[in-house]
Amino acid sequence: MTVVDVLRARRRIAPHVRRTSLASSERLTDALGTRVSLKLESLQVSHSFKARGAFNAVIARQEREGTGPRQLVTASAGNHGRALASATKRFGLPLVVFTPADAPETKLDPIRRYGATLLAEARDYDDAERMAKKFAESTGAAFISPYNDADVISGAATIALELFEDAPDLGVIVVPIGGGGLISGVAAATKAISPSCRVIGVEVAASCPFQTSVRAGHLVEIVPQPTLADGLTGNPDPDTVTFGMIQRFVDEIVTVDENELARSIVALVEHEHVIAEGAGAVGVAALGHKGVITGRGHVVVIVSGGNIDRRRLSALLVGTE
Repeated sequence: MTVVDVLRARRRIAPHVRRTSLASSERLTDALGTRVSLKLESLQVSHSFKARGAFNAVIARQEREGTGPRQLVTASAGNHGRALASATKRFGLPLVVFTPADAPETKLDPIRRYGATLLAEARDYDDAERMAKKFAESTGAAFISPYNDADVISGAATIALELFEDAPDLGVIVVPIGGGGLISGVAAATKAISPSCRVIGVEVAASCPFQTSVRAGHLVEIVPQPTLADGLTGNPDPDTVTFGMIQRFVDEIVTVDENELARSIVALVEHEHVIAEGAGAVGVAALGHKGVITGRGHVVVIVSGGNIDRRRLSALLVGTE
């Protein structure tokens, strides 16, 4: 991926996605003694950054293959499926989405509304990905990975362009890591624009395949545990391009525990009036970790999504979860 790819992605998706706000946080700035802002992808179309990669993947595929009604298929913890369903509805393409059976309804309901075929019957994300790939092999449908796809990664990387335009003094970017598509795109574009800018990745302790794998020097399969950050759980594809990009462009990976994550979700609501799902709040949760804000300049945390079930959010706010 080059900056040219990212610029092309921005041109493709501009009519379909939002340029999201970069909001200064007085609370975090005062607490950390350095300027901190939040990139609110929770306010993006479909309420997650996934819309960028989904629209870029659909439009770029049409540019290469034409506008015929070839069926698409994907696996998702919820947000990518929701975003891709929105994009395929816009362009009149059939889509099948495999998700875990326990994926949040706030992510599943829009997939149905957009007209995609939803198969929410997998044990977990890893199982959903296996099922989606098997479906693609047996039917000829085109599989679009939520992270291991050049167009998806280039779409996510458009966030970096907006960040440097809005914050020329940018010194540190804090990015959630699930399958690695978001951080791969953002980190690669960041290092092309400003090599001295630090890129910090954040996983949950309950599911940290990339931190484990980077330390080992090769991909290591883990056993994911339950987490509030349902969008970040699971193992990446053994052939994913994101591992090599993370090794090359990401300066550090830290993990946060469930208590840190829960406190950050609540604090974002109480102080910033921002609703973030677990995956979207991990960057804020990581700010207290030693070394995360090391370096000069502006610290930006990507709040990657806001699709949290009402019951879960209510339980966190009253302290019962």
